[in-house]
Amino acid sequence: MSHNTIALNQQSQPLDHLDSVWLFGYGSLIYKADFPFIQRRPARIHGWVRRFWQGSHDHRGTPEQPGRVATLIADPDAVCAGMAYEVTPDVFAHLDHREKNGYLRFFTEFEWLDGSGSVEGLVYVAGPDNEAFLGQAHETDIAAHIAASAGPSGPNDEYLLKLADALRELGEHDEHVFAIEHALKQLS
Repeated sequence: MSHNTIALNQQSQPLDHLDSVWLFGYGSLIYKADFPFIQRRPARIHGWVRRFWQGSHDHRGTPEQPGRVATLIADPDAVCAGMAYEVTPDVFAHLDHREKNGYLRFFTEFEWLDGSGSVEGLVYVAGPDNEAFLGQAHETDIAAHIAASAGPSGPNDEYLLKLADALRELGEHDEHVFAIEHALKQLS
């Protein structure tokens, strides 16, 4: 599958019949809401784990030197915390472009971190079948890759460090993210 997924998302998930849609963010969407939203709430999804296994050719890297960014990997025992945004369907023109590098959106259930219930909404996931998928690596190798990468949206390490800080603000302990952050700081 091509890493440019804009058309595929728009064809397979038309949303214009809805008044609003919930969106779950687990990477930069936690801390970088560069789109209008109606409300946002901390949330979690079950059956997925956050991993820095996706290449970024367009934001935190280049086609010649892709950065590494977060995606979700299926894991039946996992829980992944993040931020949910209620948005109008027109926002997905921007989001589909932002998440175009291999990410497909699909509906899933997420629960509010405060325990007050759940809602169905969209999440973007870049699976191993997209051309930008880099796959599993040791956290120290991921950190070295991140330290050497930058793209139009800035240095790759900025993405990692902001995500780690945002997870701490949510009260979320993500061993994978924090191990990469620790290894990155050891490189300095």
